[in-house]
Amino acid sequence: MSGVSEKTIQRWDPAEYEAETGSDKLKRKAKEDPFVPVGILGCIAAVGYGAITYKRHRRQGMSTSIFLMKFRVVAQSMVVGAMTLGVCYSLYKQFSGKPEIEFQKK
Repeated sequence: MSGVSEKTIQRWDPAEYEAETGSDKLKRKAKEDPFVPVGILGCIAAVGYGAITYKRHRRQGMSTSIFLMKFRVVAQSMVVGAMTLGVCYSLYKQFSGKPEIEFQKK
């Protein structure tokens, strides 16, 4: 290795890092991006709502394939809406700070 000293190369030591549990990872993701828990709760709510409405529509004579197609369209529109809100939130967070104006002394 020409031109690179031994001090600049850092070795990876697995003892330095702790294994991250599922709950720790969820907490970290929630701090980094607050839409992760919202998305998880939305998914659970959509599945629950779909199960309840499936029973009602099944009694009315709607076929399963028609119900699933309608439910898929609703679910995809929710995903697109959530992604749009996430992008808007990220842009707001990125550009909401005070603009930094540097004045040059003459």
